[in-house]
Amino acid sequence: MAEEFKLGRPALVCRWRLAGRSVPLLNRHMRALSQRRVQGEPLTVNLLGWVKQHIEWSLAEDPSAVADGVLMLVVDEAGQAAMSTGAYEPLADASPEALIERAAAARAEADATGIAPELLCCVQDGALVFGAPESSARSGTATFIRQLAETRGHAVSFDPALPERARIGVAGTLALISDEHGVVVEAAPGDAVEAADAAADDELLSFLSSSFDKLRDSVR
Repeated sequence: MAEEFKLGRPALVCRWRLAGRSVPLLNRHMRALSQRRVQGEPLTVNLLGWVKQHIEWSLAEDPSAVADGVLMLVVDEAGQAAMSTGAYEPLADASPEALIERAAAARAEADATGIAPELLCCVQDGALVFGAPESSARSGTATFIRQLAETRGHAVSFDPALPERARIGVAGTLALISDEHGVVVEAAPGDAVEAADAAADDELLSFLSSSFDKLRDSVR
């Protein structure tokens, strides 16, 4: 009798958005996964192969999978993995404070795994600023958003102090770049009045957000 599989203590949890039982940006997510660490060690080639094969073959044929939900990959401290799907729930709180806190939690995860699944960003003088060191800004969605901004002619820079500057209100409009949620622009106060430069910066964030949504819709 085969021994029952039991997943140990989770060391890495990835949450990737689904569309039509497929994962948009899958190759980028896989590249980022190969750069993550569990207990200081990279994931094995066999595990990476299992993840991609399961998504491309098993998931696509699984009628119980939530087609437009979220894929959750859990890797335990021994390097064993399990995968499941669930319903997608938009962020209930997109206030600047909530986005800053989520990004802080992701930065802490990056300290252990090497890559942050969510990053704070803003636009300053037409440049996209990531609120993290460049070394941790390698998630699948982050690399897509960076390339998209650069293709549009915008510079990209990295400022680990962005969350602190945002807390005191000197960072402009914020957005959260997330493997699960795409690009979530902060909820603006109802009586906000924008200057022309600020409106142009916000336009870039809106473009990046809508581009992720269009990508997801295109593979359904």
